[in-house]
Amino acid sequence: MPFRFLAVRRSTLLALTLAVAGIGVAQAQQRVVRIVVPYGTGAVQDTIARAIGDELGQALNASIVVENRAGAGGTVGTSQVARAAPDGNTLVLAAASHHIAGYLYKNLSYDPYKDFTGVAYLGNTGYIILASASLNVKNPAEFIQAIKAKPGAYDYASAGNGSASHLGMASFLAATGAQMQHIPMKSTGDAVTELLAGRVQAVTAATIGVTAYRQDPRVTFLAYTGKTRSRFAPDLPTVAESGLPGYAFDSWLGLLAPAGLPSAERDKINAAVNKVLADPKVQARLASLGVETGAKSPEQFQQLLKADWEAAGKLVAASGARVE
Repeated sequence: MPFRFLAVRRSTLLALTLAVAGIGVAQAQQRVVRIVVPYGTGAVQDTIARAIGDELGQALNASIVVENRAGAGGTVGTSQVARAAPDGNTLVLAAASHHIAGYLYKNLSYDPYKDFTGVAYLGNTGYIILASASLNVKNPAEFIQAIKAKPGAYDYASAGNGSASHLGMASFLAATGAQMQHIPMKSTGDAVTELLAGRVQAVTAATIGVTAYRQDPRVTFLAYTGKTRSRFAPDLPTVAESGLPGYAFDSWLGLLAPAGLPSAERDKINAAVNKVLADPKVQARLASLGVETGAKSPEQFQQLLKADWEAAGKLVAASGARVE
């Protein structure tokens, strides 16, 4: 009896050991997908990546890790993705600034268009021009009048050299003939902080990053940069409505992978993202952040990227923006 009891105990222990080992192996083999955000916390891409991370992980049966790799207008983190293996496990959450950087930086280590594969379109977001309440202006016309009265005396902050918020304000100023000094920060959050503190007089930021300050007495919301009014701020006129006909500036948002990603893997991630975007909870979450969600096939997204790459060059040239 003692011998049989010992044998049972040993077999039970062996079974438990194997079961635990099996669990450990399964956990170790779970796929890990990194979404690189080339800006700091609080930036548009960062907020969106974290808003969809859990659901996307479930759809892909993977662990989603969001990594902030800020620096040089988003080019530091983006360059890391360009060099990564094209296996679908490393993505960058990009926006209009992705292509803009290709025309602002002359010595990039990567080609923003050729070195990436469009995987999944997430949506679109517009921008809002905000002014410091200290300027005592109520609309774009009064803002430009105040700036022109003291050329070069005022500053604006952005999420960094080459960021969409940088080019958005630069193109607006170029279209009006006004001049301001550019103060690049590491993120949208940092740029807004400078505005709230009164250290700069203006910021152009994505709707997602500034809606919380709509009632803040330290800032004035001047206009929305999209082609039509935003459904998230319907009472705010567009720049075009405010005396600059034809002006429009907005940004796509999407996931890109290194060039060479197999089409099967691309399609798998695209399907997972579209499934997530169809979730009413995710739609509501992104809507609260100012994102107009949408779903596109990989081919449709790639066509958008091609058109945007060409348009970015014209936009940078027209704005006269340069990286300091």
